[in-house]
Amino acid sequence: MQHLRVRQLRKSYGDHEVIAGIDFELQAGECFGLLGPNGAGKTTTLRLCLGLTDPNGGEIRMFGLPVPQKAREARQRIGVVPQADNLDPDFTVLENLLVYGRYFGLPENEIRRRIPGLLEFAGLAARGDARIQALSGGMKRRLTLARALINDPDLIFLDEPTTGLDPQARHLIWERLRNLMNQGKTLFLTTHFMDEAERLCNRLAIMDCGRIVTCGAPRELIARYIEPQVVEVFGDGAERWAETFGRQASERCEKTGETIFCYTHDADPIVHHLDSQPGLRYLHRPANLEDVFLKLTGRELRD
Repeated sequence: MQHLRVRQLRKSYGDHEVIAGIDFELQAGECFGLLGPNGAGKTTTLRLCLGLTDPNGGEIRMFGLPVPQKAREARQRIGVVPQADNLDPDFTVLENLLVYGRYFGLPENEIRRRIPGLLEFAGLAARGDARIQALSGGMKRRLTLARALINDPDLIFLDEPTTGLDPQARHLIWERLRNLMNQGKTLFLTTHFMDEAERLCNRLAIMDCGRIVTCGAPRELIARYIEPQVVEVFGDGAERWAETFGRQASERCEKTGETIFCYTHDADPIVHHLDSQPGLRYLHRPANLEDVFLKLTGRELRD
């Protein structure tokens, strides 16, 4: 069953086409990731899917309902975790959940019945009376996630849910998101953390310049685009080493900053040679999703 289907979606601002005819769908119970550099069109895509921005062309259907025409009805079945926390600082933790639940027309006794479970889910069971200013960044993020669940949604939009969090908080959020998937919830995730996408997403699409460059399962994309072994070489003389040995010993060799990336099916000759080069340091690792992302969208800085 498809919870969201997008066909030939387009959006322009003046002469600038921000979304250039993209297609994707979300199946019930999966985590679907949308990745891309800054300016790729991810946020605009989310706003279009939520019915907050009108498209210039194409079709969006959420739970079979046309968006934006029936966006209000469709949004009754979704939750949204925005990129920036927008909790009300004038209310306590419990009051934030209570007020948000009223937006969905839920009876107050039903909202109050759901709140203890949501606070437990967020690890905030003892903080219901706390003011928002008293919470850490990780607590605020978990509360924002709990708030998105107040209406028991089938589909949850998560816009960079762990940005700005420390590793411990990120891992806790990941655990909560996996729990939601185990409950059969559908997740639509945007993130700049490739390890996050690789851990959570059943499928993902990589966007650039308003177009979807590729789509598939993380491991499938890694196998499709990248040699299985990567050796990162850095230190004084790394570039000279690449010219005299690295480029000949690997299928593909790239330079970013002070680091040389060697992509290969057999890293043993490269590693063996580097062990005899005292001025160089290296990291030998398997290929990952970040390698795919950089190959398809480029290594230059985006603003």
